[in-house]
Amino acid sequence: MADVKYDVLGIGNALFDVLVRTDEAFLAKHGMTKGSMSLIDEARAAAIYADMGPATEVSGGSAANTIVGIGSLGARAAYVGKVKDDQIGKLYVHDIRAAGVAFNTPAAKDGPATGCSYILVTGDGERTMNTYLGAAQDLSPADIDPAEIAAAKIVYLEGYLWDPPGAKEAFLKASKIAHEAGRKVALTLSDSFCVGRYRDEFLGLMRNGTADIVFANESELHSLYETSDFDTALKQLRSDVKLGVVTRSEKGCVVVTPTDAVSAPASPIAQLVDTTGAGDLFAAGFLYGLSRDLSHKQCGELGALAAAEVIQHIGARPQVSLKELAQQRGLTV
Repeated sequence: MADVKYDVLGIGNALFDVLVRTDEAFLAKHGMTKGSMSLIDEARAAAIYADMGPATEVSGGSAANTIVGIGSLGARAAYVGKVKDDQIGKLYVHDIRAAGVAFNTPAAKDGPATGCSYILVTGDGERTMNTYLGAAQDLSPADIDPAEIAAAKIVYLEGYLWDPPGAKEAFLKASKIAHEAGRKVALTLSDSFCVGRYRDEFLGLMRNGTADIVFANESELHSLYETSDFDTALKQLRSDVKLGVVTRSEKGCVVVTPTDAVSAPASPIAQLVDTTGAGDLFAAGFLYGLSRDLSHKQCGELGALAAAEVIQHIGARPQVSLKELAQQRGLTV
């Protein structure tokens, strides 16, 4: 087995986040489904951006947010994602490397611009995302370095990768390399609408062992198994995957294996500001714990802590050291 170079390596759509506070009327005006992630073309991206108010602009992308969170906890983290060699792409590369994450995917020299996600945050903290994939959709198997994949304890893949065909192939290549090297592969289902688009394929990835660990929230779980009954869906998840992690907002999380189930509570917060990145940062805490061989309950507690930090401010990246925050709360890091 190759020496371990990274605790977790993530692969995802590299996107620049443009976040703005708005109201329900804005969503209705633009025909958006609240709480969803919709793929948009460049023309619609321009129209939405032109109508948005003052925005917060930061590097993002679901798996990238998770990997930055893992780095903030003190683990060795790496990321694979495609940007273009343009101004936004250069900002993206700088941001993720400044967070201590190894990022070596070659930038595209031509083709579409660096991808952006236009995120509308309503007064209740719910986020509605409109994503222009841009260069992110050009991630291909050629961007997957076998030596880097084999050197990661855990390879983390986002469900959104199933949208661009080339990224899907990169996803499958990475999983195969990881398993041949004796590593674990984790998958986040990303979004209930994403699950709706690829339900049978996601179930196939779980049942054939392409993914060892699956992250989902309640709505994604219900969509996956097409049932409104939580216990029924959870029972099915236990039979389909080696390790399943389901987040339940203020109810905390449930962690299941075929033979066991444990729960961990949510971390208290002072104020809910923006749910963008909640699931991403929960996964960061949980995966960090797994990389340190902590119990599933301890992993869930770290996930809850990281999620609680990120939902109390705008943006999907932590604003304080998660390692120091965990130490202050008496959690094992």
